[in-house]
Amino acid sequence: MKNEFGRLKRKIIVQIIFILVLTMIIGSIINYTLIDGMLQAPFADWFIRFCEDVLQLDYFAARNAYRILFQQNKHLWLAIGLILLLLIIFYVALSRFTRYFILISSGVTMLSEESEKEIRLPSELDFMEKKLNTVKSKLEKRAKDAQEAEQRKNDLVVYLAHDIKTPLTSIIGYLSLLDEAKDMPVEQKEKYVKITLDKSYRLEQLINEFFEITRFNLQSIILDKEAINLNYMLLQLADEFYPLLAPKGQQAVVNIQGDIQILADANKLARVFNNIFKNAIAYSDDNSSIEISAENVMDQTIIIFTNKGKAIPPQKLEMIFEKFYRLDSSRSTQTGGAGLGLAIANEIIVAHGGSISATSNDDNTVFTVQIPHS
Repeated sequence: MKNEFGRLKRKIIVQIIFILVLTMIIGSIINYTLIDGMLQAPFADWFIRFCEDVLQLDYFAARNAYRILFQQNKHLWLAIGLILLLLIIFYVALSRFTRYFILISSGVTMLSEESEKEIRLPSELDFMEKKLNTVKSKLEKRAKDAQEAEQRKNDLVVYLAHDIKTPLTSIIGYLSLLDEAKDMPVEQKEKYVKITLDKSYRLEQLINEFFEITRFNLQSIILDKEAINLNYMLLQLADEFYPLLAPKGQQAVVNIQGDIQILADANKLARVFNNIFKNAIAYSDDNSSIEISAENVMDQTIIIFTNKGKAIPPQKLEMIFEKFYRLDSSRSTQTGGAGLGLAIANEIIVAHGGSISATSNDDNTVFTVQIPHS
């Protein structure tokens, strides 16, 4: 920006110098033409006639006045003419600068008013036009993204509120049956109690998702780092998810190169791996394996989750780490989450100074987590 303004300034200075030189040449030509050149006689005659008719001077007095005023003071008149031209040039140059500021101010006003029109400036201000339009595009994208995120959040809250009614209605219904039918057979009573308990767990999950939304929006991530044995953490993760893997015939395969120790917040890092692993289970094919690998590469620890399943479209892959974005919009909150898991995982990894990314094709989907050693 500074260099662009410098070029514009130098361009205007060159233009002013050129006009000054041209003005001096033209002024000199006009002055000497009127007083000493080919126009001297007509100009002298006009001046003498003016003095005789208007000022009532005789011919000799008028001619003497012409000689004293013009012929003896021609350099003074040249200086006066040049000064007047300089003032005119200064006014024109100042007006030009003022026009530039007015146009830039108009462009900034269009930004503040969120005008849909593209900002247009003179060719001299091309650099400013490009920057203002770039800022305009970024602001429009941010506003659109914020609006879409807010809409997804509102939709999600509506879905959750609606889905809470389902398990709650079932709980009330079965508890009412248990309360009214005192002589209900034990087998049927146990069945109703189990259904009520399952619905209660689902209700608890939905309520926790509401709290998750609140915490995600209102709290910043504070890390409590400690030395972690990554091998043990990932093996424990695979064991804990066995009840979710078994019904679909899936299995977790952990492959770690050597003994890996990292400095991180254990609870939050476990949450990251849980969220990624749960997503892998949900979208993996039946009877497939979910591979977890880890290795140290230079000053980074790289953890990779690979699962076989339907490829994620590129346009969805770009949004997978956005909050309240759910990969499969057809899934209700009865089977899907709040769309916060991967977004929270991303926030936690970024807080650790690392990164998380995803790739997908027809063969497999890969989530890669990179965490610095310190």
